[in-house]
Amino acid sequence: MEPKLAIPIAAQPDDTTCGPTCLQAIYRYYGDDMALDSVIHEVKTLPGGGTLAAYLGCHALARGYAARLYTFDLTVFDSTWFDGAHVDLAAKLKKQRQYKKSRRLTSTTEACLEFLEMGGVIRFEDLTAGLIRAILKRDRPILAGLSATYLYRTARERDESGTLVYDDVRGEPAGHFVVISGYDTERRSTHIADPLLPNPISQSQYYEVTLNHLVCAVMLGIITCDANLLVLSPKKRGRPK
Repeated sequence: MEPKLAIPIAAQPDDTTCGPTCLQAIYRYYGDDMALDSVIHEVKTLPGGGTLAAYLGCHALARGYAARLYTFDLTVFDSTWFDGAHVDLAAKLKKQRQYKKSRRLTSTTEACLEFLEMGGVIRFEDLTAGLIRAILKRDRPILAGLSATYLYRTARERDESGTLVYDDVRGEPAGHFVVISGYDTERRSTHIADPLLPNPISQSQYYEVTLNHLVCAVMLGIITCDANLLVLSPKKRGRPK
């Protein structure tokens, strides 16, 4: 039987707190009942709002979890850094930072360096059904950073007085975090726990999307500094620190 994990996810309080809300849902899944307000307050954020998967991982590492980040972002990581030979990712990121000065890359680099320094692991693998199933079969939910615009097939978005509104002409692609909680082999679909309520796919926070659609949504997350999967594991039985 394919795994389907029970993820008790709350509704995100605003447009920029999907990441901490997903993180808190995974904490609750592991019996770690940290209040959502506290998670939101403690997770590092970007100047324009929102956060990065690496910062979510840092928060979990500080609470005693092990954290593994699967990245598909070639704007930050070079594929040759993962070719089997031992490569010092932190050294590569620091060297790259000397030549590439964009605000986006600088922010992502700082987050990834902190993640690595705290003991996080970064991997670069094909995003396949096999990878997703292998993680879920270990009873590990997957925190996915992806393109909301593609996931929902909605218009792009823009900020209007602090609120995101759809605008197919002036808008930009939007990023999002969800939790992958299961996989159906026969239907070739994935079970999603979504912090956005309501959302353009369902009036519920729990729904299915095809594997192909999910893979495209994750890969297109590269546009919004996403395109990753974060997997957390308690280091010891019982409640983490």
